Amino acid sequence: MSYTHTERVRFGDLDAMRHLNNVVFLRYFETARIAYLREIVPQHDPANPERDEFGLIFAECHINYRSPVVFDEVVDVKCSIGNVKRSSFRVEFEMRVGSRLVAEGYGVLVGFDYTTQQASVLPEALRETLEAEVAATSAAAAGAQA
Repeated sequence: MSYTHTERVRFGDLDAMRHLNNVVFLRYFETARIAYLREIVPQHDPANPERDEFGLIFAECHINYRSPVVFDEVVDVKCSIGNVKRSSFRVEFEMRVGSRLVAEGYGVLVGFDYTTQQASVLPEALRETLEAEVAATSAAAAGAQA
């Protein structure tokens, strides 16, 4: 995984069983995903997509919960770009507390034209940036295994 975002579990993030609420796992992933995309695509502004007429919408999310998380633990959310298609791409993630895997999954983002209010092909420059990130992450993983 090529990007890491860290969150400390707040008391308000817990459910009635005093574990990290399932909805908060998604919030942590969303925060990490947005920060990661802003790093690799600095012009991406999720709070103001209409400015450029093109944006990304969060179309799908899958989370596999692996281990409970409790108050005051530090969660590292690691993200990387998964497969890149014509009009969509995946952001894959894993969440860990230390070495313990607590959740993993992915989100699918789709290109969206705010003028026509329809899904749209990803701009070539964005697709190239995403594919370069995939290649860099693959190269780093191969180097780590060597």
